[in-house]
Amino acid sequence: MIPWTHLGNAQIPNNGGELKFSQRGNEFSIRLSGIRGELMNSRVYHSEQVLAQLGCAHLKGLDNAEVLVGGLGMGYTLAAALKAINSKSHVTVAELIPEVLTWNQGPLGRCAGNPLQDSRTKVHIGDVAELLKSTQPAFDAILLDVDNGPEGLTQSDNNWIYSDAGLKSIYHTLKPQGMLAIWSAGPDYLFSVRLKNTGFKVDTRIVRARPGKGSKHSIFLAKKP
Repeated sequence: MIPWTHLGNAQIPNNGGELKFSQRGNEFSIRLSGIRGELMNSRVYHSEQVLAQLGCAHLKGLDNAEVLVGGLGMGYTLAAALKAINSKSHVTVAELIPEVLTWNQGPLGRCAGNPLQDSRTKVHIGDVAELLKSTQPAFDAILLDVDNGPEGLTQSDNNWIYSDAGLKSIYHTLKPQGMLAIWSAGPDYLFSVRLKNTGFKVDTRIVRARPGKGSKHSIFLAKKP
């Protein structure tokens, strides 16, 4: 078996731990220090794609649509969002950790089809929360895969996004009929209630990590009236 080759480390801000980036043949892996198992693997990305497909389904044929992707990861959500919009629309991807952007600009980028090279892609290096506090509706869709779901795993600051205050801010940042889609490692009934109390119309989908198999992940779909 081909051994893993260590390619780099990245420190998560505010003592969030350390990411370790590795390669084995054409396979890439990102692990978090202190956590058993992988955080991301380039061969396991189906639910990340579905996140974008469901979150952007209402944008088909819409000119000048603006999509926000929170968390670059391995680029699969960004790539799927670009496929869902037309040539006159744009996707802004926010990534907190500069090294993750660098890794995606290298050989890792080929796994998702090099979405960072698409002219419709805009990159924001920093906390996605900075873009979720707009005083004016700015986005037609917001896709969030910044952590393990409604409870921050790698970054406690992510908890703001899932709080009442964070959801209200996201609600105002979305344009009318806009869609908020959030990836989660598992279901969370109380979070669905929180979304509804914010004013969203809520639906939850269960999606496999791989088509028809693998871990079951949850996608929260929250539509603004």
